Amino acid sequence: MRYKLLVFDWDGTLIDSAGAIAACIQAACRELGLPVPDDARASHVIGLGLQDALAYAIPGLPVAEYGRVVESYRRHFLARDPDIPLFAGTREMLAGLRRRGHLLAIATGKSRTGLLRALEGTGLASLFAATRCADQCASKPAPEMLEALMRELGMQRARTLMIGDTVHDLEMAARAGVDAVGVSHGAHPKAELLAHAPLACVESTVELDQWLLEYA
Repeated sequence: MRYKLLVFDWDGTLIDSAGAIAACIQAACRELGLPVPDDARASHVIGLGLQDALAYAIPGLPVAEYGRVVESYRRHFLARDPDIPLFAGTREMLAGLRRRGHLLAIATGKSRTGLLRALEGTGLASLFAATRCADQCASKPAPEMLEALMRELGMQRARTLMIGDTVHDLEMAARAGVDAVGVSHGAHPKAELLAHAPLACVESTVELDQWLLEYA
């Protein structure tokens, strides 16, 4: 086993939520009469912490306005949340990795409340040894989430692998001195992920599972 600790992003990596998140950002802006970001801009912020996401998605938005945008976004997202599916094969992949002896963790731009709700809804909470969210650590691509997870679980950088669907995940891994694998079925295009030189860039959960079985 090369990598004992496998750290997964959540949205767009394990669950097919990237499109819903972008649409809810756009819906909130439309509802509040703010400039509506195009699909690429709205998708780019997935994985970032709230303030960084809003600063990029709505340039020039006063910080005093963040609260009402967040309230509108959350209302739109919560209406969709129960129907957002895991990517096909995710549950089986994670269970298989646990059986093979890997430690699993999550590093996500979601809030702690949002991640707990998602884990409860999917029934995956028991598979993960530890989690870090954007309201606990500095937002991606800062390395703090990965560093905190490695400290908590007593894991060296060389035994840790980050898996995510955005350049923010790959940049976080690079800053933490950790290897990374990209998945291109989420928020960011494959070409953008490959520009950050991950060990691999896979196109599906099935392909990810096969790569991890062979190389992790």
